[in-house]
Amino acid sequence: MAKRLTLELVTPELAAFSGEGDSVVLPAWEGEMGVLPGHAPFLVQLKPGAVRLRDGDETRLFAVSGGFAEIRDDKVSLFAETAEMAEAIDGERARQALERAQAELKRKEADSLTMANAEAALQRALVRLKVAELRKGRRR
Repeated sequence: MAKRLTLELVTPELAAFSGEGDSVVLPAWEGEMGVLPGHAPFLVQLKPGAVRLRDGDETRLFAVSGGFAEIRDDKVSLFAETAEMAEAIDGERARQALERAQAELKRKEADSLTMANAEAALQRALVRLKVAELRKGRRR
């Protein structure tokens, strides 16, 4: 039997996903990182982006907003600030969140904490929209 990977995706609120597949692609700060069974132990910081779990001809997509991943013994443990399965993303809500974040960033009187929160919200919305579009493209 071919070796497989286990992906465990955890956020501060919940264990978002646990499943197996043939490969995982992570949004590392240095660029996308592919993981196959037998990968050397590794710890990597994640940037906001799409996580892809390939299982045969099927690919599961997740939107994450940073965190880190540990690769060890054919297991990818991903600890993300937020994570959402592509199927759960509401494109319209993501677009509205993007618009709100853009408006907040344009405010001249906003303090640095407000600006940092707005930038994080902007990044989350962009990733959610990207993952929703990727999923939509795969359904065609």
